[in-house]
Amino acid sequence: MIDKLIEIGRCYGMAMNVEKTKVMRISRQPSPVKIMIDQKQLENVESFKYLGSILTNDGRCTCEIESRIAMAKAAFNKKRALFTSTLGLKLRKKLAKYYIWIIALYGAETWTIRAVERLESFEMWCWRRMEKISWTDHVRNEEVLFDVSVTVHHIYK
Repeated sequence: MIDKLIEIGRCYGMAMNVEKTKVMRISRQPSPVKIMIDQKQLENVESFKYLGSILTNDGRCTCEIESRIAMAKAAFNKKRALFTSTLGLKLRKKLAKYYIWIIALYGAETWTIRAVERLESFEMWCWRRMEKISWTDHVRNEEVLFDVSVTVHHIYK
């Protein structure tokens, strides 16, 4: 199939760059794939970024989720003064929804159900910082959610 692709490409004056071309097999038991082009083997990779999402050879989404949460935390910290300001809580919640959660949930439709735990943890991280609750304070999550009254499950409403 690759030979056919290269052959058709050459008809149109196109060539495949073997040094820049990588391959990855996605499987529960990932193993390398041997594909040769012009007597050169293509490099096998364990993960790569495609359209802003991280794809791994085991098909899991944990790397992608951790990456998204890290980006959202960085965005939150960049605008920390805004999210912890004296603005009304309703406005700060809207800002978080449209500025932070957009980053965190990009590509979420392809994630597994297990991602919800990590997202709920990140959600609590956000709300605690918005309410200026230190990790040393003994405040239960239910009390924080009661004050904020928004959850990951309702973020798109």
